[in-house]
Amino acid sequence: MAVEAETLGIRTCLLRTGVVLGKNGGALSKMLPPFKLGLGGKIGSGKQWMSWIHLDDLVGIILHCIVNEEVKGAINGTAPEPKTNTDFTQALGQVLNRPTVLPMPAFVIKLLMGNMGEELLLAGKKILPAKALATGYVFKYPELETALIDIIT
Repeated sequence: MAVEAETLGIRTCLLRTGVVLGKNGGALSKMLPPFKLGLGGKIGSGKQWMSWIHLDDLVGIILHCIVNEEVKGAINGTAPEPKTNTDFTQALGQVLNRPTVLPMPAFVIKLLMGNMGEELLLAGKKILPAKALATGYVFKYPELETALIDIIT
């Protein structure tokens, strides 16, 4: 366990990630097909927070942890602007130029993604990358719309 390394005096970083957005795989790959067909909409109530991060920034934070000696302990691998699911849905629809009026019931997410979908897309937590920012990490994609444009286009 990583925590055991700390007791030996080894600097340890514990990375906690949100919804990782990338071109190949992940939550977005499962969300895109219905959205591209104009069948996308908020998930569940839409009020749950979606703490997301572009894959390039997640890799950047990992490298930041490796090279920056002052980073240790828990660090959040999330973008600095989490969105509610409703806001995330609207941004995705806007980038795809598709309507977002059909809600996706929670049970569909559970069927498609199992526990991962339930934890990441239905439970929702507003998680901020305070330590990454405080130790000087500069996000390439701090805004959702820019991240989605990069991934989708």
